[in-house]
Amino acid sequence: MTLERDTGDEVKRQRSATMRPRDAASVMLLDRIGGRVRVLMGRRHSAHAFMPDLYVFPGGRRDTGDHRIGFGSDLHPSVLRALKGSGTRELTDARARALALAAVRELYEEAGIAIGAPHSPPASPVPFLPDLANLRYMARAITPPGNTRRFDTRFFAVFTDEAEIDPTQFLDSRELQDLQWIDVDATPSLRIPDITAVILADLRSGLKADPSLPCERPVPLYTTHRGRFVRTLL
Repeated sequence: MTLERDTGDEVKRQRSATMRPRDAASVMLLDRIGGRVRVLMGRRHSAHAFMPDLYVFPGGRRDTGDHRIGFGSDLHPSVLRALKGSGTRELTDARARALALAAVRELYEEAGIAIGAPHSPPASPVPFLPDLANLRYMARAITPPGNTRRFDTRFFAVFTDEAEIDPTQFLDSRELQDLQWIDVDATPSLRIPDITAVILADLRSGLKADPSLPCERPVPLYTTHRGRFVRTLL
């Protein structure tokens, strides 16, 4: 029995090692009103197979229909260029843009926040025309082998005032609960994934270097190679 169980575990590890990570996207929504920067985070539902009960930024996997979502304004050229060239092979404009559209869609689905102008009747999964112009491409992280799910996640950031978002208006969802604003400079008392802590540290460094978070910036890529955590710049 023990041998069979061990063999089964080894098979699972081998499958995880060869599992192709799925494209995903996440948004760091930033509120800088009042002189301090806060970021919106929420707790993943306990029923999730991936990172249950941990606090994260709104986000999720890219859906097949995301590239068909209409948009009101496009990504900054530097952001689009970085997204296209941040893999082993260059993405098309549509697929790179779909990552940003997925992030905006997930923010709406998980927190009820729309980045863009209302659009009726809805002709896409979201009832608004996404405004992508103010999204910054902040980081990319690939889930290490050995996890039950693997994602290739692109992290974006946007300021509430630039996106004309009221920071008091957000809603919990089935996906993300206990949404709250977290001071970027404070050590969070919440349970967060290790990669989220790393991305938060990068965000703090970026804000310290230039509070406007310019679009033209090096983007860190986080991967795991032979069990070691690796950071490279795209």
